[in-house]
Amino acid sequence: MPPFSVLHVCMGNICRSPMAEHLLNMSFARRLAPGADADLGTLLYSHSAGTGGWHAGEKMNPPAAREIKRRGGDSSAFEARKLRSDHIDAADLILTATADQHEYVLALRPDAAARSFVLAEFGRLLAAVDESALPAAGATPELVHARGIALVAAVDAARAGADSLPTDDLDDPWGRGDAAFVRIADEIEATVDPLAARLLAPKQ
Repeated sequence: MPPFSVLHVCMGNICRSPMAEHLLNMSFARRLAPGADADLGTLLYSHSAGTGGWHAGEKMNPPAAREIKRRGGDSSAFEARKLRSDHIDAADLILTATADQHEYVLALRPDAAARSFVLAEFGRLLAAVDESALPAAGATPELVHARGIALVAAVDAARAGADSLPTDDLDDPWGRGDAAFVRIADEIEATVDPLAARLLAPKQ
């Protein structure tokens, strides 16, 4: 069973989407019981790409990397990449920073509509999902994957075909200093923390 795959998308893949990639991994890892039989990589594949290829091969933008480090993560192995259709095809959930990037994803792969969301839109709708309707939770590849697929379907049903809201867009912090990156990281965590919690265990 492959890990549940979450693809994060922004413009250049050096600020918002790599922060989301790392923050989801970090949040998920914190919820794994010490000594769990399954490691993070067998349960969750959180990765990212950009709609443009200008920064392909580059490291994370320095203030973004500093923010990940400040929150306990390590971005040293990260390299930016341009979004390709096969990235979308292989993802169970696609989370974009903005509605424009969501449209870009759907232009490449219209059949990804039911599993593609603006990040904050997904977080907003996630709160409406009935926990009792989801499959059993547990730290095995089979349980995390089945629960993740059901969770995405439930959030899509809660969306009911409506567009995202303008307020769902995540500001681009590039060139705006560390304070902007702190705020954007907080906004990302407002979605990825509940997502990690729902993937692994019932909401407390």
